[in-house]
Amino acid sequence: MAEFKLPANSIVCKGKSFSAPSGTKNVKKFIIYRYDPATGENPSTVSYEIDMDNCGPMVLDALLKIKDEIDSSIAFRRSCREGICGSCSMNIDGGNTLACTKPIAEIDGDISIYPLPHQPVIKDLVSDLTNFYAQHASVEPWMKTDAPTSLDKERLQSKQDRDKLDGLYECILCACCSTSCPSYWWNSDRYLGPATLLNAYRWINDSRDDATGERLDELEDPFKLYRCHTIMNCVEACPKGLNPAKSIVEIKQLMIKRKM
Repeated sequence: MAEFKLPANSIVCKGKSFSAPSGTKNVKKFIIYRYDPATGENPSTVSYEIDMDNCGPMVLDALLKIKDEIDSSIAFRRSCREGICGSCSMNIDGGNTLACTKPIAEIDGDISIYPLPHQPVIKDLVSDLTNFYAQHASVEPWMKTDAPTSLDKERLQSKQDRDKLDGLYECILCACCSTSCPSYWWNSDRYLGPATLLNAYRWINDSRDDATGERLDELEDPFKLYRCHTIMNCVEACPKGLNPAKSIVEIKQLMIKRKM
């Protein structure tokens, strides 16, 4: 029987790693967290070597190349590829960010990719954000007003009042900030976290909303708001350049003013 030989350009699997095709010159290694609860096996990491001459510039491009060409079993979320939907949030090279907007060229050496920290893992890079979304819903992130609704007229707002919403409405609920916060790691069952509190302030600060007092009453709790210790990890992690810590401080100041 003739001896079987792999083609020179084949990707080779060696245990927990996939090597790039022979002769590849521009190689980048991605070390990816793998976990499938259905198998009953412990979590592990698998390394994948990528030919960067045939790959897009972002980390998400590499993940898609791995899934399409090397290992279709890997699981991760993605959708818009434009930093708008927040789906592809994960921990890349030690920091929470969006895979679709994280340039590979910014990272020296091997690239480690893990799911968002301190959250249950559904599979591989897919975190369970059920609690995160429930907390967001708990602050009732929609306009609440006593004024009658007109179907043929907009709710007018001055330019100055509209400007107050800049830095708030842009949140895409990627959870990068909340899952980078140590206070949220230890108290996520009761502390609302940076993302939810930023969204709460977005409506507290909206001149068209009539429920400011009600919203502040709901946040007057030893854990919901006051577990923030201004560590500032949330600011560093936000891929949209927002400042959740500042919003939390603003809410605390409003709490003080209403008691004076």
